[in-house]
This record gives sequence, C-alpha cells and structure tokens, in this order.
Amino acid sequence: MRILVATDAWAPQVNGVVRSLESVARALRELGAEIEFLTPQGFATVPLPTYGEIRLALATRKLVAKRLEGTAIDHFHIATEGPVGFATRGYCLRAKRLFTTSFHTRFPEYIAARTKIPEALTYALLRRFHNAGSGVMVSTPSLADDLGRHGFQRLMHWSRGVDHRQFTPAKAAAFDLPRPIFLYAGRLAPEKNVEAFLDLDLPGSKVVAGDGPSRRALQARYPNAHFIGTLASDALAVRYASADVFVFPSRTDTFGMVLIEALACGLPVAALPVPGPLDVIGTSGAGVLDMDLRAACIAALDIPREKARAHALTFTWAKSARQFLDNILLVKSAGRGNLSASPGGSG
Repeated sequence: MRILVATDAWAPQVNGVVRSLESVARALRELGAEIEFLTPQGFATVPLPTYGEIRLALATRKLVAKRLEGTAIDHFHIATEGPVGFATRGYCLRAKRLFTTSFHTRFPEYIAARTKIPEALTYALLRRFHNAGSGVMVSTPSLADDLGRHGFQRLMHWSRGVDHRQFTPAKAAAFDLPRPIFLYAGRLAPEKNVEAFLDLDLPGSKVVAGDGPSRRALQARYPNAHFIGTLASDALAVRYASADVFVFPSRTDTFGMVLIEALACGLPVAALPVPGPLDVIGTSGAGVLDMDLRAACIAALDIPREKARAHALTFTWAKSARQFLDNILLVKSAGRGNLSASPGGSG
C-alpha cells in the first residue's frame, strides 16, 4: 500500500509530531507499506506569527494537485491542520479521494492562551476540517472522549512508541550539578506551563532542555535554572538517563512523547493528573501524578528506574504502525459512510 502523509510539521522543526511521523514511517516500511511525505519543503514559506522559527508553507490546492499529478497513492493521511494539510484536504475532497486525519495539538487552547480568539471558534474550524475525512486518529482514549464532546466524529486510536535502543538507561553520564537533578524537556512556550516547574522549591538542580518564544523571558526570570537549549535525540537521551526526575508541567499536551522517552531511559516522571500523563503513566507506578507538582517531584525520587524502563517497553513503534495501518484498512474496507461515529473509534 502506498500512503501519502501530508504534514506542515517537518524538519528542521524539532517536536513530537515530527519525531512521531518519522518513527512510524520507518516502522510502516518494515510492514511493507510505502510511505511518502508532502511537507513544506519545496514551497515558499513565511514565519508563523509569534513563533518565527516555524515556517508556514504557501501551499495551495492547485500547487498540491500539481505535486500529486501522476502519483499512484492508495491512501491520503493529513497529519496537521496547516496550509499543507488544508490544501491536501481540498485536493482530496475535489478528487473524491478517501483520507484520514490525525489530531496532534490542542490549537484551540494554545491560540486562546496567546490571543483573544475563543476556543469554541477554533474548535468549530478544526471540527469542520477533520469531520470531512474518513477518520480522525487520536493518541489516547481521554483525547477521544474530549474531542467527541466537541463534536468530532469517526475517532480512531493511534498510540505512540519509543526507540528503546536510542533511549536507554545505558547512556547515563556524570554531570557536575547538585543532586537531585529535575529535568524538563520540550518547547518553551506559554501553553507548556514551564513556570509551574521553575517556581517550585526543590532541592538540587533544575535543568531545562528545549527552545521557543518564552526562553529569553524564562532565563531572565529564573537565573538559577540551567537552560541547555534544543538537543538532538542522542544528546537528549543522555540527559534523560542522567537526571533523577522528569518533570512534565503541561496541562494541554495530547500525549507527551517526552514522557515515554524519559521513561525508556529509566527516568521516573512527575506530572499533573491531566490527559496525557493520565493516559501514559496511569496506574503503572512509573511516575507520580499530583496537582501538587512539588509533592509529585519529591515522591518520584523513590521510584526505581527499572520500573520506569519496564513501563516504557510497552510502547513500541511497531505497535503504533500496526494501529495506523489497521485504521487505514478499516477506512478502505468500510467506506466513509459506514464508519462508526462514536467517540471511542476503532480501538
């Protein structure tokens, strides 16, 4: 089967969406599927307002159609709701081609945090975008329930994986910082709630890996924290394996790829009991979920690293790729009109 994935998120961006798409594509190829990507590469781009490091492609339906002319694509999957995604959606609707989408990012909450645009308006736009397809792939049951309440239809489960060879406790190294080391890794932006971590009165050291529009302000406000910038996956794995607790203060992530990367390196998690951590950590004992984030951080110090690693081993890219492919096969066999519209989706 030849699958085209349309995405606005792509290198040189460093985020969970890009890592997920690259990893699942490798696993899908091992299952015999042919994967192609339609990305901003090759289009003129402009910087995303308030987030200049992200470039938006000036993609139109006509330009996308020209790119796709003569290609024998069996299925279209639209990963993002940006210009490339919208143009591919328009192409598929005009050509009467079945397509699926995936919901990776809570844009309504993020946009509301930065502007005065109400969440309901953005959810209405996204609902129209996704419900035109044959299925919406979501990473967790709680996200499916939430989107179902917002009127999204034909929701299908598609979890995530982690490379257990790349992210491993074996990469631990000594760092000249007071212990314990509490680590945050991710985008530095208002929606990530990083201040909730940096405001905590914790022993030892706070380390922040990542970049984003809030970095300069955060560094000025928290001079005692160690900001180490964006790291490639191998270097990030070393930091995970060498820290004592991974702190995840976000209230809005749909999954949190960094959670299972940290766990795979034997790093216990401290997080809030909200969707994302509730789904990934649950009752596994690999982390502590508490509305008192400081209490969660201190309690997580007592979790054996072996327990964190064992839980991470339940998340594989092979399983994720199989779910993705099964969702597409269901769409193609059932046809759009026969798919269930229940929030739970296909499993």
